[in-house]
Amino acid sequence: PAPVPGSRVPPTIRQLEPAAAARSRAKRALDLIVVLVALPLVLVAGLVIVLAVRLTSRGPVVFGQERVGFGGRHFTMYKFRTMHREAEARLRNDPRLWDEYVANGFKVPAELDRRVTRVGRFLRSSSLDELPQVVNVVLGHMSLVGPRPVVPDEVGNYGDRRDLYLSVRPGLTGAWQVNGRSTVNYPERVELDATYIQTWTLWQDVKILARTPLVVLGARGAH
Repeated sequence: PAPVPGSRVPPTIRQLEPAAAARSRAKRALDLIVVLVALPLVLVAGLVIVLAVRLTSRGPVVFGQERVGFGGRHFTMYKFRTMHREAEARLRNDPRLWDEYVANGFKVPAELDRRVTRVGRFLRSSSLDELPQVVNVVLGHMSLVGPRPVVPDEVGNYGDRRDLYLSVRPGLTGAWQVNGRSTVNYPERVELDATYIQTWTLWQDVKILARTPLVVLGARGAH
């Protein structure tokens, strides 16, 4: 596909051949059908979360962060805000916190992260902070199922699998999420994503979607 005007896409990435998952109209149809069916529940849960975040901490309710998506394009991924509003500045300005962030797979260890609000801890453990990504799915930035979208600094962890990773749309859930999430680090995460992309079928997406609620309820690896 043609690059989005103004997007920062490396020249070598622009010519990537989309993987089967990115070419599938059935996968896109599944995304939109599931979102439509789940929309009433998402709206009700979203309204409750908006009130909880608004009443317990200062700052915007929704947090947007730059992530890398299909073809290397950068997009804004949305989440309900789980941190104090100065969290990003605190991370960038604290060398020790930044080192922990990088060493821990671009996540600050939960026990060290004082930037997270009390409501935010619940939203993270329940994965409810991810609900606004339904908007990213509708806009085509993401799919319901796929590799998790990473921050630009994180793409290098994919090494020679980088082009494979960028050949599909990232997902709201996926093989990494249902197999341990934050308990699975690089390079194991890379192999999970690569296997998903190379063996993709629509039925595989359906099975991952069916497993996701059970994984969310178990809160394994949620951070």
